[in-house]
Amino acid sequence: MSEPLRAVRWTGDALRLIDQTALPDRLEHVEIRDVDALVDAVRRLVVRGAPALGVTGAYGVAVAMLQARREGWGRPALEAAIDRIRAARPTAVNLAVGVDRVRPLVDAGLPAVLAEAERVLHEDVAANRAIGAHGADWILARVSRRPLRVLTHCNTGALATAGWGTALGVIRELHARGALEVVYVDETRPLLQGSRLTAWELAHEGVPHLVQADGAAPSTIVRGLADVAVIGADRIAANGDVANKIGSLGVALACAHAGVPFVVAAPRSTVDPATATGADIPIELRDEAEVLAWEGVRTAPARTRGFNPAFDVTPAELVTALVTETGVLEVARGQVPGGVPPGT
Repeated sequence: MSEPLRAVRWTGDALRLIDQTALPDRLEHVEIRDVDALVDAVRRLVVRGAPALGVTGAYGVAVAMLQARREGWGRPALEAAIDRIRAARPTAVNLAVGVDRVRPLVDAGLPAVLAEAERVLHEDVAANRAIGAHGADWILARVSRRPLRVLTHCNTGALATAGWGTALGVIRELHARGALEVVYVDETRPLLQGSRLTAWELAHEGVPHLVQADGAAPSTIVRGLADVAVIGADRIAANGDVANKIGSLGVALACAHAGVPFVVAAPRSTVDPATATGADIPIELRDEAEVLAWEGVRTAPARTRGFNPAFDVTPAELVTALVTETGVLEVARGQVPGGVPPGT
């Protein structure tokens, strides 16, 4: 690529987002100047991915402040608008973390909020790079086959972060080290973030990859075609349970059966010490039309109803290793008996 992908940018008076609903056909941007548009963008997955949502939440406070100034809102209306941004997607903890990081600076003024939001962005890019290095080091030390065949689920690259990627950052690092043979990319239902977004990023990077149906992933693993699975996370409970895009649990179960490492790569901000276990993580239910129709065309019978959870929860005992910017915890080997340490 001629320049790094940036899913989220501040233009000076607006939040500029890559419209991920238009990919892979078109690389388009939307400029967000009001809270309604921001909440809509988050819910429609114009912007998505836990770290990118964290940056969006931080800059979202600035969007609300500018709108309050233009429209003469009082403080209660501003606080209500910030609350709406914070709650736009309940499973991904990073959105709330980003809002909460800058919200105390509202009284200090817009420049202070923007400066802190920019720090959130730059910290995420640095964290991504560290996650990639730690994850690649760990995998290369424990998986002997060369070159490696890696399976991943959903999209965890530059589009899902402030830059580089978490799980996809690990994969990009393996590719940069000449240690990668192929990436199995799960299509990731219902909106195909894997085939639309991850494959698009890998194609731009020249990384060999194969898109497969979500239902094929367990078979790929059990047949011995993948050496390691690397996924991201939207929230990690204090006990190490991991919420991620629906379908992740099936990958983890197959890895446990086959003895293949199941690696979760995520920034420290995704670890939520206030959530004791995965059972306490709210699971977002999305519009049933996403599984009953495709591009507006009904694919199920007219009277059929849909069940569309956006996430599932993988128990900690199925997670081989948790990679953050500070290092690696070998979760399944009992390094987290009392929960994920706050500094992980």
